[in-house]
Amino acid sequence: MKPIQIATAQFENRSGDKRHNLSVIHTLAARAAADGADVIAFHECSITGYTFARHLDKEQMLDLAEFIPDGPSIRALQASAAELDIVILAGLFEKDEQDRLYKAYVCVDKNGLVAKYRKLHPFINPHLTPGDEYVVFELLGWQCGILICYDNNVIENVRATTLLGADIIFMPHVTMCTPSTRPGAGFVDPTLWENRHADPTSLRQEFDGLKGRAWLMKWLPARAYDNAIYAVFSNPIGMDDDQLKNGCSMILDPFGDIIAECRKLGDDYAIATIVPEKLQQAGGYRYRKARRPDLYRDVLGGAHQPDQQVVWMKK
Repeated sequence: MKPIQIATAQFENRSGDKRHNLSVIHTLAARAAADGADVIAFHECSITGYTFARHLDKEQMLDLAEFIPDGPSIRALQASAAELDIVILAGLFEKDEQDRLYKAYVCVDKNGLVAKYRKLHPFINPHLTPGDEYVVFELLGWQCGILICYDNNVIENVRATTLLGADIIFMPHVTMCTPSTRPGAGFVDPTLWENRHADPTSLRQEFDGLKGRAWLMKWLPARAYDNAIYAVFSNPIGMDDDQLKNGCSMILDPFGDIIAECRKLGDDYAIATIVPEKLQQAGGYRYRKARRPDLYRDVLGGAHQPDQQVVWMKK
């Protein structure tokens, strides 16, 4: 494997406005390509918008969703990838011929669709069908996986994707700045976003505190460190429907160290150099080799009734 340059991006998407969102994706991809990036990754549902979907009925969801790979958004991504000579990863709602709905994330290059993943733990809309498989694919000589938002909070998903061969896991999110039973969690006042140019300090305090980045730092570095993988985290910034999101898109190396991060209070991207040496130098590589599946195979594979509780969506 040769070193590659990966960019992670953040931007303020518009709910249901695919034309606008795709234009921002193109603009940021063009800037990142000019800066030497081989790949750029965007957040969960970056094409369609996300949080507003909690209000949509099935017919509205079907109107919003697209077939993959033949939908217009995938064709637009491919056109951007070909024009800019950069690999693009982005998210949208997907439908199939049986009118089943999924939360999807795609990887597209100049030749077309490289990979598609369906979120395993969707919750934003009751009509979404959970995905039922992990996805690992080759990209520029590297083995890559995808896990969307909540999928990464279930630690077995990250370990399984790693054991299937992933060196890099793309982790698109729409997260932080929502209520929880966790101390310090909660929404961030949208007026702080409106006043960000005059008073960036108050907004940054909220974004970087326990409502936002400080919470992320409790677990995201551990996913990279424990599994000795590169984690490419992407998250929107600004208003997503009526909720304010804090960006903090970042890339972590197999040591769990942040090697690139978006810090602007607006649309941004950050680029990191991904090198193969760290994959075996990091402690997580040794921990994987020391595993004893005979001790916990039946424990981890035992009967279990999933109970997914998302506090901020409770009525």
